[in-house]
Amino acid sequence: MINLEKLEKILDKDGIIFLTYGGMLTQSLIVAMTEALEKETKDADLSMGLANKIFTIFIELAQNMMNYSKKVQAEGIDPKGLILVGKTKDGYYYVFSQNIVNENDKILIEDKITKILSSSKEEIKKMYREARKSGKDKHKRGGGIGFYEIAKKSEKIEYEFVEIENGRYYFQFKAIVGRV
Repeated sequence: MINLEKLEKILDKDGIIFLTYGGMLTQSLIVAMTEALEKETKDADLSMGLANKIFTIFIELAQNMMNYSKKVQAEGIDPKGLILVGKTKDGYYYVFSQNIVNENDKILIEDKITKILSSSKEEIKKMYREARKSGKDKHKRGGGIGFYEIAKKSEKIEYEFVEIENGRYYFQFKAIVGRV
């Protein structure tokens, strides 16, 4: 989990953080955070295109966190999660999330992201259209179309799984959105 020292390193390396939340997410919290994020993007005078990319990625990752938090909480595990939106010193906006997943979810997520990272933007768009059309991946934890949506809107994706214990991992995901 990102501790205060790691958060300070992110700030030193990455610059400004506009929004951060740690803990269990609910739909009402996501709505409230989206409203706060909307205000921040207006205050920063971001273009509508860049702001929409940030919102889309934020919502996809927040919903991902919410779903996995419910799952691990049902398994009797504290559903610690973290999401933040920031801007690097060189002007790139990003969305970072961290949540707990089990071994099976790790495999599903890693397979999906590996496939996305080895694909071109056109191939990602095609996979997204096919998944939407077939309904195959719709609302499926770890295999849904959300990662396609994020990949379409991002300039770069970084991820990592950090083992905690007993087949549990912190899934850390960072989408570099764009630059002003």
